Formats: sequence, structure tokens, C-alpha cells
Amino acid sequence: MGTRRTFSKEFRAEAVALHEQQGLSITRIAKDLGLGWSTVDKWVKQSAADRGDRPDILTSSEKEELRELRKKVRVLTMEREILKKATAFFAKQND
Repeated sequence: MGTRRTFSKEFRAEAVALHEQQGLSITRIAKDLGLGWSTVDKWVKQSAADRGDRPDILTSSEKEELRELRKKVRVLTMEREILKKATAFFAKQND
């Protein structure tokens, strides 16, 4: 399995612009840039969602907020478990 490649926001935006402004097909863009079709298709769909043209897809800011909220839930769940154990421990100490 290879290393996962990452692309700058500018690179993704340029690939999307080739499709949206110049009318090139996703297949052509993917081939010319050495990318998978699904990668370019995902970028095009995400761009449309960020503009409000795809209400069925979360925007980039919504995805970021969701990531942050999930992280907070993990932390709060851990803290709750620690407090449960501490409460049980101190309850036994007082018996």
C-alpha cells in the first residue's frame, strides 16, 4: 500500500475550475493530472456543496465542525468515565 498523497487547496481549486469554467470532463482532468476519477469527482461535488449548490452534501465548514464536535464528544466521554470510576472509588473509601 502506498503513501496517501495530499494536494493543496489551490491545486484542488484549479482542478475544479478546469471542469466548471473550461468545461473539461472529470475523466480528462483526472487523466491529465494523474489522479483517479473519483478524486476529481469528489472535489467537484465538494466545491458545489461549498457554494450551496449541493444541499445533500455537507460543506467543508460543516465537516470541520462535525470533526471538532466528535473530538469533543470523545473527550467528554473519557472524562465522564474517569469521573464514574473516581466516584466509585471514593464511595468505597467512605464505607
